[in-house]
Amino acid sequence: MPVSAAQELKALCLREPALTLAAAESMTGGRVQAAITAVPGASGYFLGGVTAYTLGQKVKHLGVKRAAAAKVDCVSAEVAAQMARGAAGMFGADVAVATTGYAEPAADKGVDAPFAWWALVRRTGARRWELRTGRVVCPGMTRTQAQQAVADAVVAELVAYLRVSLAASRDDLAPDGSGKRKSNRPQTS
Repeated sequence: MPVSAAQELKALCLREPALTLAAAESMTGGRVQAAITAVPGASGYFLGGVTAYTLGQKVKHLGVKRAAAAKVDCVSAEVAAQMARGAAGMFGADVAVATTGYAEPAADKGVDAPFAWWALVRRTGARRWELRTGRVVCPGMTRTQAQQAVADAVVAELVAYLRVSLAASRDDLAPDGSGKRKSNRPQTS
């Protein structure tokens, strides 16, 4: 991943109100976390991450539902979403990302090319989450090329999401320049 993406991620997370970030990885084997921490000052927003490669570890550390995950060999948008929510909960983060997939073809599973599902969650309330998921396909890539391509794509998606989300948040500020958020509640005096 280009360092500029990591630098932009840092700037977006440290904008007021600051956001904290966590990661859960499987297919990418720690590359998302390495990308995030490639710039100085990442400790100001990145709380941590976990690489959970097996079903047992995904269940134990991230709260992935065993039966459903086993049916899809731990590779689905829903498993990625559960991993991301688990990482956010584990670290107490506002935003979390996760990856799960196949780093190389697996003929016995019908996988012709490396691919991964990713998920991004953002806490919007005590038990409410905003969720984004996507799939990255890496035809013709080696195992490590696919892992890096997915990590780069996930960080790029995170940056794109935060750009839009934070711009929308700024649009909710009061037009009087007070910095206070607009409220949908009726005003009382």
